[in-house]
Parts: sequence; C-alpha cells; structure tokens
Amino acid sequence: MLTMDWLLGGFEPLIAAALFGTSFLGSFLTVALGIGGGTVLLAVMASLMPPAALIPVHGVIQLGSNASRAALLRAHVHWPPIAAFGLGTVAGVASGGAIVVNLPPGAVLIGVGTFVIWSVLARPPAWLSHLPLVSGLFSSFLTMFFGATGPFVASFVKSLALGRQAHVATHAVLMTLQHMLKIVVFGVLGFGFGPWLGFIAVMIGAGFLGTVAGRRVLVRMSDQTFKWVLNGVLILISLRLIWQGVASFL
Repeated sequence: MLTMDWLLGGFEPLIAAALFGTSFLGSFLTVALGIGGGTVLLAVMASLMPPAALIPVHGVIQLGSNASRAALLRAHVHWPPIAAFGLGTVAGVASGGAIVVNLPPGAVLIGVGTFVIWSVLARPPAWLSHLPLVSGLFSSFLTMFFGATGPFVASFVKSLALGRQAHVATHAVLMTLQHMLKIVVFGVLGFGFGPWLGFIAVMIGAGFLGTVAGRRVLVRMSDQTFKWVLNGVLILISLRLIWQGVASFL
C-alpha cells in the first residue's frame, strides 16, 4: 500500500526533502561537470541512513540516475570499451560480494585518490585506455564496499580523450552496468529492497530532474571548459578521499 511514510523512507519530511534535493543536485553536478554527484549523494546519505542499507539503496538510486543520463545522451555514447568493461564488472562484483573479510578502507581510499590525482596532473597512463576489463573489474570490486567509484571510472573515461557529451554519456553507461550488477549481487545476498522502493522512486525522479537541468548547462559549455572543470572536481574529490583514508588511521 502506497503511504507517505513509504515514500519518505521512514525519514522526517524535512530530512527526506533534503535527501531529494541532494539527489537533484547530485545528478545536476554529474551531467554539468562530468563527475561528483554520486559521491556527494553518498556522503549525505551516509550521515542519515542505516549503514546496512546505505550501499545497496545508494546503488539503486545511482542506477536510475545513470540510466536516465545514458538515455538522454545515448547518441553520444562511445561504445568500443563497453563490452570489456562489462565483463570486468561481472568479475568485480562477484568477487567483491564473495569476500567476507573487512578490507582496510583507509588504504583503499588513499590509493584510489592518489591514482585519480596522478591521472589528472600527469598524462593518463597509456594502459588505462586499453584495459577497460581491468578498470571494470577493479572499480566494481571497490563499489561493493564503498559505493561511489565514479572518480576512478571517470579517470578511465578521461583517458579515452572524448568530447564533453561523449564523456558524460559513456561514463553513464559504464556506471549503469556497474550499479545494475551490484544490485543483483546484493539481492542474492539477501538485502530486502521492498521497504525502500517508494523512497528510491522519489529519489530517482528528483535525480532525473537534475539530469535534465544539468544537460542544459552541458550543451552550452565548451570542451576546454568542461575538461578544466572536470579536472578540478576530480582533484577535490580525490583530496577528500585521501583525507578520509588518512583520518581512518589516526
């Protein structure tokens, strides 16, 4: 039965409204700037949601956001690396879901953040653009534990040297594959999505509106401006990841 509490995910109305607004903002940022929305949304949700529900629920919301973005920009998708990345994603989510030991999150955050900064400040490593399977495997393994691996996937897409719309469209397809398979694995592991479906639907709807608004900014932006903004956002996110990793050891 459809109730207001079901649509709000059990949150107080003001808190739910803040989450819906964050979903809109996250999708707007990801389309307009190329990256960042998923990480922003994860950070906000992490402070308000039960830890056990955070990664799977965030994954479904991001699936809806990335799928709508891919659909809107489908004419610009760069298809050659998609299949290999998808194969790597299958292996990554399967191995991540099978591991029961607790990986040291601080070390992983520092490693990912450092790699992304390196790929921005230096020329992206040549092997990165030729190994979509490895990129899919590694990022998908990480997403089972930490949720938002968009910056790492963005580094791979950046190495392909695409135009701004092709970059956003291709990134959206890759992240759609990753989140879709991650959700399947969480379902197999027994997570119950039912109580969250109403809340997820509203979050995806808010994200779609953000996608439409962000696209208006994207089509007016030059490729050079897009690359400068993308690099700046990647560095800021990476510095935050490194700081989180260092803080976890203190």
